[in-house]
Amino acid sequence: MTLTDRAAALRALHRPGDPLILPNAWDPGSAKAVARAGFPAVATSSGAVAESLGHADGEATPVDAMLDAVARIVAAVDVPVTADIERGYGLGPAELAERLLATGAVGCNIEDSDPRTGALVDPAEQVALLAALRSAAGAGLVVNARVDVFLHATADHGELLDAAVDRARRYLAAGADCVYPIVLGDPTLIGRFVEAVDAPVNVLARRDVPGPAELAGLGVARISYGSGVYAAARARAARMLTAVRDGRDPFTA
Repeated sequence: MTLTDRAAALRALHRPGDPLILPNAWDPGSAKAVARAGFPAVATSSGAVAESLGHADGEATPVDAMLDAVARIVAAVDVPVTADIERGYGLGPAELAERLLATGAVGCNIEDSDPRTGALVDPAEQVALLAALRSAAGAGLVVNARVDVFLHATADHGELLDAAVDRARRYLAAGADCVYPIVLGDPTLIGRFVEAVDAPVNVLARRDVPGPAELAGLGVARISYGSGVYAAARARAARMLTAVRDGRDPFTA
């Protein structure tokens, strides 16, 4: 299967009402576990990959290290891989597309806020980036455009919905395949967002967010788990280590 075929397969999995579920991976072992569990694609988590490499999230990982990690994950599985690339690690869109495709990944998340400060990027600037990325990658990348309006917001999410929808529509017009209003979790607002953008929408699964069945009923097309699986694995390991230190059975901790 060519990379273009893999991208087409990944794109086709974004079905509103029958969402693609992505428990995000961070290394070849976790990617293999995701594929073995029967998931039809693998997504990386920038935060989980960064921490597993000894770095912080927020583009603190050297770009070569992040792309090498993505390449190792791609090589470990036979399903399409989409990579969380934050805001591109300082690469221009053409170089970003070229280097990401060289890893074998056929999708990416890209953020519309500064990973270091959290400040939202002007939507026109993000539109230009997405259009250039689409032009450089053609149909070879499934672009999941994050909408970070809610991420660091202090205002009620309902008051920000129109601004988020406006960004999402612009990003889709610029060539994004899916939009990702990260941390939007209220089911009523999710439903309104999905209806307003009328395109594939990604929701972050976390505590107190509706489960997959309810999100499917709201028309969501993609559900990501972010760093959630990695955090759970780390927490489990910590409990086992504490039990070993204390002389208890780590397998029942």
